[in-house]
Amino acid sequence: MSASAAGRRLCAAVPLSLATVVSLALLAAPTASAAPLPAAEAGLAAHQGVQLDAASRIVNKIDHAADIAVAQIGDPYVYGAAGPNAFDCSGLTMYSYAHAQLKLPRTSAAQYSAVRHILKKNLIRGDLVAFHDSSGHVYHVGLFLYWNSQGRAVIIHAPHTGEVVHREAVWTTAWYAGTRRP
Repeated sequence: MSASAAGRRLCAAVPLSLATVVSLALLAAPTASAAPLPAAEAGLAAHQGVQLDAASRIVNKIDHAADIAVAQIGDPYVYGAAGPNAFDCSGLTMYSYAHAQLKLPRTSAAQYSAVRHILKKNLIRGDLVAFHDSSGHVYHVGLFLYWNSQGRAVIIHAPHTGEVVHREAVWTTAWYAGTRRP
C-alpha cells in the first residue's frame, strides 16, 4: 500500500473513532443478565469495567465492520472483487462483516435477504443500506455510517467501475435498511 493510500485510510478512520467510542459508551450500561465477554471482545468495555450482553456484542461487531470498511477508503472498485485491495459493493460489505466475525452472502440481493429488515430511522453504524429498482430488486449495497446535517444517510460503499471505496450521502429514496442485530 502506498504512503498516500495509508494516509487517506488513517484520515478517514480518525473522525469515526470518536463515534465508535461514543457508541460503545452508550451501549455499555450493565444489565442483570450480562454474560462475561470473551477476551477477544472485551475491548473498551473491559477497560471501562463493563460487561455487555449478546445483543451489545453484535452491535459492537457491526460497528467494527464499519471500521473495516472505512479502512478500505481509496481502494478501487473491481467487479466481482471481495478484497483485500479491491472491491465491488457486496464484496466490501461481505469482507467487512467477515473481519468482524459476522457472515453475509456474496451478492447485494442475497445480503439484503439474509438480514432483518428495519425502518430507516432505526439504522445504526454498520447496518446495511440496500438500493433497489422500481420492482424492488436490490442491486447495490453499502454500510450506514451516520445521518448528515441535512437528514440524509451517509454510507460507505464501492459504487462502480472507475470509482473507489468512499463515503457518500444517499442520493435516492429507493433504498431499504437491514441489520444483523437481533
